[in-house]
Amino acid sequence: MNEMHKLQKWFEGQCDGDWEHEFGIKIETIDNPGWKLVVPLERTILNAKNFETIDIERTESNWIYCEKKELKFYGYGGTNNLSEIISIFLG
Repeated sequence: MNEMHKLQKWFEGQCDGDWEHEFGIKIETIDNPGWKLVVPLERTILNAKNFETIDIERTESNWIYCEKKELKFYGYGGTNNLSEIISIFLG
């Protein structure tokens, strides 16, 4: 199962008739260029998880920065790092 499919399954597991109306996953591009993933953790089983801040700079285009802030997971990375960001989130 690829990372995108795993993220879809995680999202599906949160949908309880209420959560999905108030919260949602955002995947956006950024101008570095790269990716931004924002996942609300409120009212999920990951709410209490301690996400370690990750800051990896391999090259100018191959990098990752992930953190938990204000009950949200934030993941940023280079153009080919979206799957890795999702993997870190699902950890």
